[in-house]
Amino acid sequence: MLTYRVLSRLLSYPSEETAAAVPEMRAALVREGLASSRDLGELATLLAELAERPLLDLQERYVLLFDRSRSLSLHLFEHVHGESRDRGQALVDLGALYAERGLEIAERELPDYLPLFLEYLSLLPAEEAAALLAEPAHVLDALHKRLLKRGSSYAAVFGLLLRLAEGRPAAAAVEALLQEPEEDPDDPAALDRAWEETAVTFGPDPAAGCPRTRDLLAQMTPPSRA
Repeated sequence: MLTYRVLSRLLSYPSEETAAAVPEMRAALVREGLASSRDLGELATLLAELAERPLLDLQERYVLLFDRSRSLSLHLFEHVHGESRDRGQALVDLGALYAERGLEIAERELPDYLPLFLEYLSLLPAEEAAALLAEPAHVLDALHKRLLKRGSSYAAVFGLLLRLAEGRPAAAAVEALLQEPEEDPDDPAALDRAWEETAVTFGPDPAAGCPRTRDLLAQMTPPSRA
C-alpha cells in the first residue's frame, strides 16, 4: 500500500530525493484514498515544508526532534524496553519477521525504526496492516500529542497513522508514556541523563505494562498460507 510507504518517507531523514518526490507522494495519497480530505489538509504543511524549505534547516529540525529527544524517538521498542536486554531479542525477532516478507534492512538501521515498520506494513493487506499498526498505537498517540504540543507539522503523520490503526489505544497506557520527562535538546546534561541505560515500563500497572514482545510478535506474524 502506497500510503504507508509515503508516511515512511515523510518520517525519514529529509533528503533532496524526498523534496523532489513531494508531488508524487501527494498524488499517491489522493489516489489510494486511505487518507481523508482532513488528513490531506493536515499533511499539507509538512509536504510544503519538505518541498520548499532549505534542506539543511529540515535536517537540523529532524535531528533535534527525533534523534536528540528520547521522548520523541522513532524507535518503537525504545518506548517499550528502553535500553534493557529485552530489547535486543525483540529486535532480532522483528528483523526475522521482516525477512519473511523479503524486506531487507540496511546495516545502519534497527528493525524497530518506525519508517522501516511502515515499509513493512506497506507489504501487507489493508486489514492486516491496520490490525498490526494498532499494537504500538499507544506509542504513536503519545508521540502525536508531544508533537502537537511543540506545534510540529510532523504531528499530522501520526494523526493519520492513528486513524489508520484498528481501534484506539488504551488511555492509561498513553498517559503513562506522557508522564515520562521530555528532554531539552539544547541541554546536553539532561540528554545524557535521559539516555542512561535503564529499563522503561508503562501502563497503569508496572507489573503488567505493555504486552511482552513475544506476545506482540505472535499477533504480528501473518497467518500461514495453505
